[in-house]
Amino acid sequence: MGEAMLEVKGINVFHKDLQALYDVSLHITEGSVLSIIGANGAGKSTLLNTIMGIHKPHSGTIHFEGEDITGMVTSRIAGKGIAMTPEGSHVFADMSVMENLLMGAYLPGAKKAKAEQIEKVFTMFPILKEKSSQLASFLSGGQRQMLAIARAIMMNPKLIICDEISLGLAPVIIQDIYAKVREMNQMGLTFILVEQEIKRSLRYADYSYVLLKGRVVMEGKAAELSRSEVEDAYFGINKYA
Repeated sequence: MGEAMLEVKGINVFHKDLQALYDVSLHITEGSVLSIIGANGAGKSTLLNTIMGIHKPHSGTIHFEGEDITGMVTSRIAGKGIAMTPEGSHVFADMSVMENLLMGAYLPGAKKAKAEQIEKVFTMFPILKEKSSQLASFLSGGQRQMLAIARAIMMNPKLIICDEISLGLAPVIIQDIYAKVREMNQMGLTFILVEQEIKRSLRYADYSYVLLKGRVVMEGKAAELSRSEVEDAYFGINKYA
């Protein structure tokens, strides 16, 4: 896959006495799209939260652009250029769309590029410009997801991690959001997409990993992975159990 922008090596993560991740490793190169596929309980969110410093690994390392960020506090990791849109399109419901966007520009580096990033997200998501003074609580589910992604862009990141961005959305909205992800990727942004939906994960990614019960059980170039084999790995059928 080439030189890593983000490299996770052999991390083991526990929630108290329960082990959630077992010797997990992954690798993403700059300018690519990586998908992490797995059912509920596979360890996907734990992996993301560990990358972001919310969980601390018991062992293993995480490097971003060659720097060891293992166990670093979340604000410092964000400052290095990693943004995450959490599962459920969380936005500040009692704040306006514009106020939500400005919350994404709180880091010093992002503040300098605030005007430029506002222009970028309004060009990409014109509905947010139209509703910029409206409270986020009045947005539809798809619009809230767009706002969550736009807020991440406001951080002026190098890598965006998207956790289940299609959750609970209508197919036509999902298609639109993934088209925006592809557009942003073509503009140079690197993405990690965490999904349960196998077909979509393979379609939009360059490289994919399948998690099962906290372990990586399959990986490879997305275009070369067999959907049926990925489904077997996803459900733990035969040799993956």
